[in-house]
Amino acid sequence: MTNFEKKVLNKKGVYVIAEIGANHNGDITFAKKLIDEAKKSGADCVKFQSWQPESIPSKKEYDDNINYTDSKKKHFGSLREMVDKYYLSFDEHRILKDYCDEINIDFSSSPFTFEEVDLLESLDVPFLKVASMDIVHFDLLKYMAKTGLPVILSTGMASLSEIDVAIKTLEDAGAKKIIVLHCISIYPPENQDIRLKNIEMLSNTFNLPVGFSDHSIGSSIPLASVALGAVIIEKHFTLDKDLPGWDHAISANPEELAAICSGAKNIFESLGGHRRIVSKAEIEKKQKFRRSLVYKSDLPKNHIITKNDLTGKRPGTGIPIENKDFYIGKKITKDVLYDELLTNEDYEY
Repeated sequence: MTNFEKKVLNKKGVYVIAEIGANHNGDITFAKKLIDEAKKSGADCVKFQSWQPESIPSKKEYDDNINYTDSKKKHFGSLREMVDKYYLSFDEHRILKDYCDEINIDFSSSPFTFEEVDLLESLDVPFLKVASMDIVHFDLLKYMAKTGLPVILSTGMASLSEIDVAIKTLEDAGAKKIIVLHCISIYPPENQDIRLKNIEMLSNTFNLPVGFSDHSIGSSIPLASVALGAVIIEKHFTLDKDLPGWDHAISANPEELAAICSGAKNIFESLGGHRRIVSKAEIEKKQKFRRSLVYKSDLPKNHIITKNDLTGKRPGTGIPIENKDFYIGKKITKDVLYDELLTNEDYEY
């Protein structure tokens, strides 16, 4: 059973995806190191992006981006040079999938063409991911749905009506399992633009499981998403935020990813349901922490109890303090002492 089947399909936890994307920088050895560190940090899955040089940019896009002048040195050369260096060949996909199988971490990716969908299907990935840019690429959605694989639909830049159409397109084409990801396609977004409550809204609107594709800095916001019902956290992952490349600066490092993985587990386990349940441990705690009725002073036999004769102190093993009014006006049948716990044998009825 894959981690995806266990945690998402069987609802046994929050599924954390370390989004490597192109952060391998075209180096298969470095890609394996990223996989190793994601596994050590507790991630359930590593996800890549399955684009080839001709999958996304047109000639115009390449021609319009001949040079980058990025002061933070995230880019080099032209767009074409970066794409040529950073894309994964089909053989490299197979190598990385085999490596993930060896160390027992899920492998998946975002395809951008029919051929890339076919590749991922042949690799028996646990799900296919629709990138936010392709939520309106209906032919691709239909092709992905026909594989029968679960589909994770990212919703960055999309209106509610566009999300609705995309979901219906997938369903009509035979998608058996759809998970929606709330996403803000800004790297990084301003806090006020993240709108985490959209997770609850999307879940209520479409009656589907909802996760969060996060582009914020740090670990606090993705962890907050778990409390709002996110079943998946997708977080970009790197070993060094200063490396050249598109996404390193907004990615989690191993320490941050580990905090997300452990925190998500703790939050999921602590959420529980809406029914109020007092645990066995808390019931036992009552005997130590709650108050029992005690006498406020020495009192003689045949004394008639007034409200000023009684108070409550620990432990809670005696008559509960909430029963105080029952004893007002009753006669005690023996001498009693200051701070002594009441017993029913002290009274006549």
